[in-house]
Amino acid sequence: MTRLLTKRGVHVTGIEVSPRHLQEVRSKPHVGDEHYIQGLAEDLPITSRSVDIVLYFNSLHHIDKDGLPKAMVEAARVLKSGGILYVCEPLAEGAYFEVMKPVHDETAVRQEALAILRLAPEFGLLLEKTVNYTDLVKLRDFDAFHDRLTSINPHVRERFIELEDVIHANFNRLGQETADGWAFEQPMRACLLRRV
Repeated sequence: MTRLLTKRGVHVTGIEVSPRHLQEVRSKPHVGDEHYIQGLAEDLPITSRSVDIVLYFNSLHHIDKDGLPKAMVEAARVLKSGGILYVCEPLAEGAYFEVMKPVHDETAVRQEALAILRLAPEFGLLLEKTVNYTDLVKLRDFDAFHDRLTSINPHVRERFIELEDVIHANFNRLGQETADGWAFEQPMRACLLRRV
């Protein structure tokens, strides 16, 4: 997302919690006015009232329930008055969700991530718009799915091995075969909030 925005001329600071992922993004050539730092949504390493837009893209459901209010407080803290918080989260439904569910069920964390947005006024944020859409998760093959899921969530590796036959059957049943691999529908919700 950072590189997509910088290609359009936006100055972006990408914040990454994982040292390994931070090293990966830093090793790639910059495409615009971007830089990357390590940090948490619950404790943003950004000066108060200094940014126009905070973007939590597929982020909130990775934060534990107790940390979600802190992430909202931090977004409000760093935003300028009138600034925008854009949140995009996957819903607990759709083909991609169903394929991963036996080994990594995100029902509760996805619901918690969306529930915190209903409390936006408590954090000095107003929900202006919500849009649901369907994203296509594209994968080369089943091995690519395995690698993606277990690299993001290493704790599921053993369970993946135990349930591999079930997961593989779901992969084949729920996926749409394409010319370059497989595609899985993932319903998403995008929310635009404004700092008051």
